[in-house]
Amino acid sequence: MQPPTHVIFDLDGVLLDTEPLYTQATQAVVDEFGVAFDWKVKAGMIGRSDAEGARHLVESLGIPLTPDEYLRRRGPILDRLFEATAEMTGARALVARLKARGIPLGVATSSTHHQYRAKTAHHGWFSAFDAVVCGDDPRVAAPKPAPDIFLVTAGALGADPARCVVFEDSLSGVAAARAAGMRVAALPDAAMEASAFAHADWVLGALTDVSLDALGF
Repeated sequence: MQPPTHVIFDLDGVLLDTEPLYTQATQAVVDEFGVAFDWKVKAGMIGRSDAEGARHLVESLGIPLTPDEYLRRRGPILDRLFEATAEMTGARALVARLKARGIPLGVATSSTHHQYRAKTAHHGWFSAFDAVVCGDDPRVAAPKPAPDIFLVTAGALGADPARCVVFEDSLSGVAAARAAGMRVAALPDAAMEASAFAHADWVLGALTDVSLDALGF
């Protein structure tokens, strides 16, 4: 196996700590119906497109909203919350270490372009990325767990998919990266069973655990 040459990151839960914000915004929407947005429902949404996640939510909770209505209500709440998006522990430092070695970097996120801009607006270190592909990019025909977004990102980087390492926190994201023929470092949420990520090449507790030598760089 040839050594890797490029790194691709998921965004939410990997580079930026946005998952609590999604939880807060979703609970604000469903409060009207007297239901709780618990981990069992959220686990089925992580890594999915907005449309698929919204469909899962309304079906799981049985609330009288269409997926589009839910997303319309959630949107303005998220826009306000994204103004305070925090970076994941070790994210900026890892990006700096990779750039210092001259490794091209990409972001492959299910977020829309609008959401990506809102989340990263006050994080200047995102200028380090050589390519960013969002879930509403017309080149991405199918969302994760399909491999499309990772293959498009590899193409934008001029990379051989087999020589890319992906950092992902969701099962659908890990499956998508594997389907693209890439190596995957999984960063499971603390509430998820690490054993569910056995098909990843590495399972890490945090980005601060990353050894570039162990990854093959």
